[in-house]
Amino acid sequence: MRLNPTIGGLWARPPGDGPVDKHSIKLEVTMKASETIVGQLIGVATAEFRLTQGLRALQPIAIAVSGGVDSLTLATLASRALPPSARVMFHAVSPAVPTEATKRVSALAKQEGWELVVFDAGEFGNEEYRRNPVNRCFHCKQSLYGSIRQKTTATILSGTNLDDLGEYRPGLDTARHFGVRHPYVEAGISKAGVRLLATRLGLGELADLPAAPCLASRVETGIRIEAASLRFIHQVERLLQRDLNPPVVRCRIRREAVVVELDPWTLAHLSGEDRHRLSQVILALPEAEAVIVPQGLIRYETYRVGSAFLR
Repeated sequence: MRLNPTIGGLWARPPGDGPVDKHSIKLEVTMKASETIVGQLIGVATAEFRLTQGLRALQPIAIAVSGGVDSLTLATLASRALPPSARVMFHAVSPAVPTEATKRVSALAKQEGWELVVFDAGEFGNEEYRRNPVNRCFHCKQSLYGSIRQKTTATILSGTNLDDLGEYRPGLDTARHFGVRHPYVEAGISKAGVRLLATRLGLGELADLPAAPCLASRVETGIRIEAASLRFIHQVERLLQRDLNPPVVRCRIRREAVVVELDPWTLAHLSGEDRHRLSQVILALPEAEAVIVPQGLIRYETYRVGSAFLR
């Protein structure tokens, strides 16, 4: 039996090559899997090299660390590649940042020996942000990067990756104003690449951390951002994580209802009885009265990226 690497980039048996040999087929599959793994290892090693070279060229640096896999991985690599005097990490706390994110940042900073500055960026004092316009992210990042710039003259870095460029992100306009650099973008690294890099750096479960935009992104455009609303959103999502353990969950505040968005599989297996039970628990949460629309309507829908964002 001959191996033919010319068909769609896969190993395949040429026609008329004799009877099927199960052991040979198993060998082909194993070889292909090995090629994929080796290719990924080479790719992530190359990405790490490019990223490290980029960080060294930009030092001294100040990294805005949100608590997600992107910025945590970037900060970890920077802390290992650069001397302490050449890097500092900044983490902003506010009602829009889940407490779990702050705990993750603090724990990793202690583990890796970062210089970490935790501060309040003050976006809740910005009326333009609180109005929740279509470019709310612009005003949020204005507070964030403006506060960091007041504290350091180092080059500010973000965890923006290539995939983020395909979405509407007005915060990137603010980043340009403050001269913020995006090392992942400059090194050609996508979200999948960031996760592979996190695994290579030994960050364990952080490599599989689900995407978690700020809590304000769950509030429909035009509805005022209130701390009580964000606490409610966080309470609902934590409740559903404990109860259902879904791969994806979002609690959206809309004008006509509170919408719970779940991945398709979890939603399909959620019975009417389950929905009623969960809705009653949600309505009894401490912040519910300040958020729930008058009719107390709670809907369950399939997760859609950025569905609270109206343009």
